Amino acid sequence: MRRKFPLFHGKKGCGLRTHILTIRKKFQSRLRRRHTSLRKFWSPGHMCNNSARFRRKGPPAICPFFVLRPTSTGEEMNTYIALFRGINVGGKNSILMKELAAALEGMGARNVKTYIQSGNVVFQSAEENPAQLSKKMAVEIKKSHGFEPCILVLSRAAIQKAIAANPFAEAETDPASLHLGFLASRPESPDLVKLSSLKKESERFHLSDGVFYLHAPEGVGRSKLAASAEKLLGVPMTDRNWRTVCKVLEMAQE
Repeated sequence: MRRKFPLFHGKKGCGLRTHILTIRKKFQSRLRRRHTSLRKFWSPGHMCNNSARFRRKGPPAICPFFVLRPTSTGEEMNTYIALFRGINVGGKNSILMKELAAALEGMGARNVKTYIQSGNVVFQSAEENPAQLSKKMAVEIKKSHGFEPCILVLSRAAIQKAIAANPFAEAETDPASLHLGFLASRPESPDLVKLSSLKKESERFHLSDGVFYLHAPEGVGRSKLAASAEKLLGVPMTDRNWRTVCKVLEMAQE
């Protein structure tokens, strides 16, 4: 005699297979109700490589396991590059990069990364005004280290634009000879005639929107043009060579 499932013994047509189908339907229905109640607070993750079906019809009965991911907090983070000027030079205004990173993290910055001791920092912040952010950083460092550095905070888009607009593409193969001077503001009356008179025959320069490009194949250490550029432009300028600019952009895109 065929055995029937004990819980349904005596009931016509209620064998083991019928019992399994009933349990599966109930479990599927329960999961769908749970998914509906949590939809306001959670977003569905991948389930059985078929997340589209999950969103459309709910969880299939053959695979009841799924992952729930919290939705975004709504706080949008902006990626910035901070260029410090005049730190760790000749034993003055010394600050370790790990201390610099800690100071920014104390201000609420996230994913802080530094590059070499000259002061190049990539980070994320909810602040939308780079100039205001620069002032806050300078004040914070003065409190912790006793000096107020000159800091130029640029967006990732600004660095991308500066690289794309390089007028001396052939000089990119010698990154140490190609320098970008990032300007704190737009020069109102730059003395381009005087700048031209100071450059060597091998040197070239170009003033663009917010950036002073200088190609100095013989180096910037003895270049009169490099030494006088900021004064003749009339605005504060923070200089970086091509290798450093490309590196910080790479870090900002990670």
